[in-house]
Amino acid sequence: MTVEFASIDSASNVKLSARVYRPDDGVEVKNIVLVLVHQYTVLGGCQGLLKGMATELASKGFVCVTFDMRGAGRSTGRASLTGSSEVHDVVAVCQWTAENIPASRILLVGSSAGAPIAGSAVDQVKEIVGYVGLGYPFGWLASVLFGRHNKSIIQSQKPKLFVMGTRDGFTSVKQLENKLKSAAGTVETHLVPGVGHFEMEGPTYDAKMADLIIDFAGKLGDGE
Repeated sequence: MTVEFASIDSASNVKLSARVYRPDDGVEVKNIVLVLVHQYTVLGGCQGLLKGMATELASKGFVCVTFDMRGAGRSTGRASLTGSSEVHDVVAVCQWTAENIPASRILLVGSSAGAPIAGSAVDQVKEIVGYVGLGYPFGWLASVLFGRHNKSIIQSQKPKLFVMGTRDGFTSVKQLENKLKSAAGTVETHLVPGVGHFEMEGPTYDAKMADLIIDFAGKLGDGE
């Protein structure tokens, strides 16, 4: 695996620090690129938390792009409380990916607070062909901050997968099921038994999350 570094321009003159994880020479490169969106910047979210997952995915042939949203890591700008400004960052990175990685079909993956932020960007970039939300915070308290994003992903016709631990402290299984009843398009869910929100984000579950993402990516077709 090789890692390349990039600086990507976003709205409001923000510069985003990004990394591109590429499979080793000799590994068949898949025809879909994964853009990974990290957890809540205000609570320490940054692209470094996605390194393990990106490494797992690259070892299986997927080019992966991670980045620090505004105010995180080496990116400039200031984080917003609700993730509204960060949607511009996700769009900018996906557009950069489409322009700089040949034949880009993008599967957009958001973790925790990154899931609703990514969900708001899904229909803003035509090269995005699917979406994965890991630990999407649909619960009532989390919705105070991120509820404004829910409508975008619920109404999107693009295929989507939601992965959640059954002991997630932000969203109950019932809340997840109720939210997704009205979701458009193809919707899949995967529940991880007995696992909490932050536990699922940890390195112990990187390989499991990578396998679920790979399985879902395989259902998106070859784009022909």
